[in-house]
Amino acid sequence: MDLNEIQQQVDAYIGQFKEGYFPPLVNLARLTEEVGELAREINHQFGPKTKKPDEPEGDIALELGDILFVVVVLANQLGIDLSEAARRTLAKYKVRDADRWERK
Repeated sequence: MDLNEIQQQVDAYIGQFKEGYFPPLVNLARLTEEVGELAREINHQFGPKTKKPDEPEGDIALELGDILFVVVVLANQLGIDLSEAARRTLAKYKVRDADRWERK
């Protein structure tokens, strides 16, 4: 599934509800919350903070998916084509960091 398809599916999902999209600042808060949940899972799996015995096992992939969902929501409501944004970002990195790292 490409980014355009994901954007369309998220829009169709949100569009079925009377409330529609939450305001951008609400979605930014949701994104921050989801990034925090990802940080918690990564810290549990790779950092020094272990889970409590009664805490369920987390899913990093699911947390990344939640982040992607909220990013798509923000892009949709702001009229941003994520495929184009990704293309522009990759081009930026290719130029900016062309000689930054040692190549294999």
